[in-house]
Amino acid sequence: MAKSRQHFSSQDSSMSPPAGRSREWEGPSRWAEYLGPQMTPPTTSRSSRNAGPDGQVQSLGSSQKGLNMKWVVQLNEVAEGLMAKMYRLNQILDYPDPVGHVFTEAFWKAGVFPNHPKICILLSKKFPEHFSKLQLERADKVALDAMHDSAELHLQSLEPWVQLLLDLMAFREQALRLILDLSSTVITLLPHQNSLILHAFMDLFCSFVRVNLFSEKIPRKMVLQIYNLLHAMSNNDRDCDFYHRLVQFIDSYDPPLKGLQEDLNFVSPRIGEVLEAVGPVIFLSTDTRKLRNEGFLSPYHPRYPDILTNSAHPMRAQDLANVTSYREWVLFGYLVCPDELLRVTSIDIAMVVLKENLVLTLFRDEYLHLHEDYLLYVLPRILESKKMAKSGRTKQKEADLEYSVAKQVEKMISEVHEQALVSCDFIHRERRILLKQEIGRMVFFFTDQPSLLAPNIQMVFSALCFAQSEVIWYFQHVGIASSKSKTARMVPVDIDPSDPTVGFLLDGIDRLCCLVRKYIAAIRGYALSYLSSCAGRIRFLLGTPGMVALDLDAGLKGLLQQIVQHLENIPKPQGENISAITCDLSDFRKDWLTILMIVTSSRSSINIRHLEKATVSTGKEGLLSEGNAAYNWSRCVDELESQLSKHGSLKKLYFYHQHLTAVFRNTMFGPEGRPQHCCAWLGVASSFPECSSPIVPEEVTKIGRDAVLYVESLIESIMGGLEGLINILDSEGGFGALENQLLPEQAASYINHASKVSIPSTKSPKLSASFPLPGHESYPENNSSIKMLEAAMQRLTNLCSVLNDMEPICVLNHVFVLREYMRECILGNFRRRLLAVLKTDNDLQRPSVLESLIRRHIGIVHLAEQHISMDLTQGIREVLLTEAFSGPVSSLHLFDKVTEQHTGSAAEAVCNWYIENIIKDISGAGILFAPIHKCFKSTRPVGGYFADSVADLRELQAFVRIFGGYGVDRLDRLLKEHTAALLNCIDTSLRSNREVLEAIAGSLHSGDRIEREASMKQIVDVDTLIEFCVQAGLALAFDGFLAEAAGAVLEEGAPLMYSLLAEVVKHVPDEIPEKKEIRRLKGVTNSIGVVCDHDSQWVRSVLEEVGGANDGSWSLLPYLFATFMASNVWNTTAFNVETGGFNNNIHCLARCISAVIAGSEFVRLEREHWQRQSFSNGHVGETLDSEIQSRLSAEASIKSTLQLFVKFSAGIILDSWSETNRSHLVAQIIFLDQLCEISPYLPRSSLELHVPYAILRSIYSQYYANSPSTLLALLSVSPRHSPAVSLAHGSPVVRQGRGDSTPQYIANDSGYFKGSSSYSQEHLYDNDSGNLRGTENKHRNVRRSGPLDYSSSRKVKHVEGSTSGSTGPSPLPRFAVSRSGPISYK
Repeated sequence: MAKSRQHFSSQDSSMSPPAGRSREWEGPSRWAEYLGPQMTPPTTSRSSRNAGPDGQVQSLGSSQKGLNMKWVVQLNEVAEGLMAKMYRLNQILDYPDPVGHVFTEAFWKAGVFPNHPKICILLSKKFPEHFSKLQLERADKVALDAMHDSAELHLQSLEPWVQLLLDLMAFREQALRLILDLSSTVITLLPHQNSLILHAFMDLFCSFVRVNLFSEKIPRKMVLQIYNLLHAMSNNDRDCDFYHRLVQFIDSYDPPLKGLQEDLNFVSPRIGEVLEAVGPVIFLSTDTRKLRNEGFLSPYHPRYPDILTNSAHPMRAQDLANVTSYREWVLFGYLVCPDELLRVTSIDIAMVVLKENLVLTLFRDEYLHLHEDYLLYVLPRILESKKMAKSGRTKQKEADLEYSVAKQVEKMISEVHEQALVSCDFIHRERRILLKQEIGRMVFFFTDQPSLLAPNIQMVFSALCFAQSEVIWYFQHVGIASSKSKTARMVPVDIDPSDPTVGFLLDGIDRLCCLVRKYIAAIRGYALSYLSSCAGRIRFLLGTPGMVALDLDAGLKGLLQQIVQHLENIPKPQGENISAITCDLSDFRKDWLTILMIVTSSRSSINIRHLEKATVSTGKEGLLSEGNAAYNWSRCVDELESQLSKHGSLKKLYFYHQHLTAVFRNTMFGPEGRPQHCCAWLGVASSFPECSSPIVPEEVTKIGRDAVLYVESLIESIMGGLEGLINILDSEGGFGALENQLLPEQAASYINHASKVSIPSTKSPKLSASFPLPGHESYPENNSSIKMLEAAMQRLTNLCSVLNDMEPICVLNHVFVLREYMRECILGNFRRRLLAVLKTDNDLQRPSVLESLIRRHIGIVHLAEQHISMDLTQGIREVLLTEAFSGPVSSLHLFDKVTEQHTGSAAEAVCNWYIENIIKDISGAGILFAPIHKCFKSTRPVGGYFADSVADLRELQAFVRIFGGYGVDRLDRLLKEHTAALLNCIDTSLRSNREVLEAIAGSLHSGDRIEREASMKQIVDVDTLIEFCVQAGLALAFDGFLAEAAGAVLEEGAPLMYSLLAEVVKHVPDEIPEKKEIRRLKGVTNSIGVVCDHDSQWVRSVLEEVGGANDGSWSLLPYLFATFMASNVWNTTAFNVETGGFNNNIHCLARCISAVIAGSEFVRLEREHWQRQSFSNGHVGETLDSEIQSRLSAEASIKSTLQLFVKFSAGIILDSWSETNRSHLVAQIIFLDQLCEISPYLPRSSLELHVPYAILRSIYSQYYANSPSTLLALLSVSPRHSPAVSLAHGSPVVRQGRGDSTPQYIANDSGYFKGSSSYSQEHLYDNDSGNLRGTENKHRNVRRSGPLDYSSSRKVKHVEGSTSGSTGPSPLPRFAVSRSGPISYK
């Protein structure tokens, strides 16, 4: 170390004469890379926290011996650039440990050093030994040869980092000389006398210490040793020119603290004076009680609230803005100047600062363990002083005091680490709570009284700086682990990562900065007014006798006059044009700093003390006080934004952005989190790119990318919290708890339980049932849950309001608009919730329940929408539309069949579920169609529900309301595809069995029973074909329900549209073939259930789409269906009075037969028409007549075909009856009766020709007599569900006379008995009867089989109703006097 000191002395002496200065002291040209264009004269600093950077200073020439402050500013910038380079090198090398020689795999792969660890580490460990003395061949001969071969390449990679070492050496020499010059020439460095130059000096001092401490973290020794080895390999074993100088420099700073303590020994007394002078401000900053009680950070006096401007402690309050710098001065000052701790007052100052800090920040997020370094490098010097004082105790009395102080300092340093580990977090938490309260009051006060913001702007800066310091301290210490020297183990620091005060501080800083920016014109106006008044005061002071008596030289007098002129030339603010005033006061600040440098220099004949004595006797502020105040206020005119950035910027938090994200997630949605804080957390990122250093270009990209990722991460968390709030409200414990309704079975269970329990103590609903009852939330014990709901609603609305009003977040070229993110979040969450509630744990959610859940969620969205300036309702509609139909709307304009279906995922899932589980019954739940109840039932649950809970009219209406016409179209399309496949099976069977069916037809017409039975046995898989036809009938029934549900929803939502379609379809001409427009219109009306014959029209459209029924084999269709009567299926078929159908859905076969025969006949006749038209000569009249005849012939053909089927079926049924085999007879007869009822083309009387109605009456009487409760229920239902059998049917041919060619049938009207006697047969086709039958045209497809109730009371009621409600003769009951009894089935 002695060598290093001697070397520095020689360097210093050689540089003293101007002619002998080395290359490193040539001024700005030496540091052009670090300073950049913005630092060329005139100079303005970007980051210094003192007065020096804010002005520019020119040299005064030979007449004045003042220092040029430009050097101080520029060396601070150089220090920043050097540390940025070292930081970058550390990043590239994966943060090595040069002291412990620990290097990772990434270190060797970084490309800076040769990948030969043995040689590199050996050279580093043996530093400063020359490589020639280390016998490297023995260490790794192969590696040495490889290095020799690629020496030039490695030299190039090490060149910039060796240059960095040279720059560090030059910086050390220049900065140290400047520090010594300032220390020796400036008269006073006390903060209340010369604060501007003091800050410049101490900033340079701290930068000098930081750079040299940071240099220990880079592998200096390895860089130099490897470079010299490679240089020698390339230059005939000759060392590089600067090798020995760099060895001495690195060795003298190994470790850096020892070199710093020796180098700065000369300035130690001045540092001690400064630290003692700033002690009171540091003590004040730690006394939270005094700060609060005395109102140092309050714009009004705490004890006298009426005094709005708190002028009790103006200077001390302003000085609090520098307390962060003061603390750093103390930590660095006593670390490198340990002898100053032996001052009497220093121990308390050091104790306060050391107790509240654990780390010493060097640069960005690089730090030293503070207490370890004090123990290692400060304590030995104190012990040495203690030893010297003890040995000198007998010689001088002062030694006793020195010994006592040294002993106290030793104790303090030894114990303060333990105290800091325990108390530092508590101290800072108390300070954060104070700042939270004070800044909150400040924001509230200045928002209410903005006119007082400008006079208190310095106090605002103090509060901002205080809060900035606390926030940065918090994140610097999160996750820090400190080692105790005695136990040598790492102890994690207990920093609470969920402290909500951090969010309050960030929000307070953000809101204060926003207030300053909002009223920036008022602040500038106030500052201009102050400077204008200051000009008069300074001119007065310059004219006082004391100043006149001073013999000022021309240069200083001219500068003082320039100061006055600058202030007098300031434009006067007038009216509202303050913001338009452009005023550059940099020349004023430059001249004032020049004056300060002259009068504070020991080489000047007129110094600061002379000026104070000459002007302070006036009883007012002295000249220097006025000038310094004007200097500070001038910065509020043209540098207010930079001032605000300096005190309120949180750009350093970039280096802790991962901790920021973690703390945000822990606090934002915690019990004390505030939604409005998220603005501040996000706004921090805007300043992150300012952390990048221009000397490391790649940092801009990396920091910008990290800032964008940080914002995106926070937005993701915010939106996750927003979703969470919505989902809390949308849960069963949220609004769901307020919507409890008892299902009928739950109500029955509750009533049964209540009737059994009569003990008074069990009257509480909660005790008597396992499910919550409506109104349970009103009980006192449920208050907490209601309060939770209210809190969630409040937080949701607040968050939406805050996000809606938040300004866009700008990070480089990225702009984040939170309002748009919020919209996407709410709509995306709605879509996810929709898809989530679509299915339960077991299976599909009931559509009615799904609808209620959707409405509940939409209600919550509407609650949020009240606080958002955008239309979320439209977005909800778009989501629902997307989930129902995902294709372009233009594809809906074409009625042709599209090749690709654009169905939304939700609608697709629901539709597929219905097809698979209801129509196909893949789960084997035993799906049954119940005509009476107009629903589907199941013997076992389908998923989580029985079929009647998901497939009745009410549920289908809910389905239509959710997915609209798009969902109806998709479900209809799936039903058609499934039915088309089943019809294809019929077509295949017809083709394959054509010859057999022709034989059967011949035998049926000839009455050859033997041949018929033999032929029928040749038809294979009849049972399978019946099953397919039953499925087709099931699909027909389901689609009928779907159309009815769609019609009901349309009538409710758009009644005019519904009535228009219902009326128009009555007047649409019936033509064969139909025009394209007519076909489209009928397709639309068929889908909402307003046409007369839904089933046949639907089957007709299916056959037309797939090209079915296109050959002659379909003429054999009734014979194929007639063979079904000989199937074994009927042996297990039984009629169910409860459902109005059969136990195996065979009643759906009747629906299928009726629809398929009618639909195929329409298709056949249309095909024949086109064939005739192709051969015709185009006579229009003939064509029109043929169209009318085609329609009439179609209906007649359908009727005859169905009658043919009934005739042959009845024949097969009765022929197969015998005493031993008659179990199938009843089911088959009821089946034929239901077919006659279902088909609008088949008169009910058709069956009477083959099966006497007395038999039917006996069958129904026996069924309904055995279930009186069911009969009672049936008698009370609406007329549409009446089981009465209609015995009359009008001919379709005669109905043409009414202008309504749609097939008609008698509606079930309670006032009209639809019976027929032999007397009334001749009136079957009367116009009056026909007109009456058309009164309920649209309901004829819902007629149901039922008993013929011929009791006397029923008969009289119907006859009377008939007499009063009809215009024709009253039909009498056909079997009123019948005495036929039921058939015995023993």
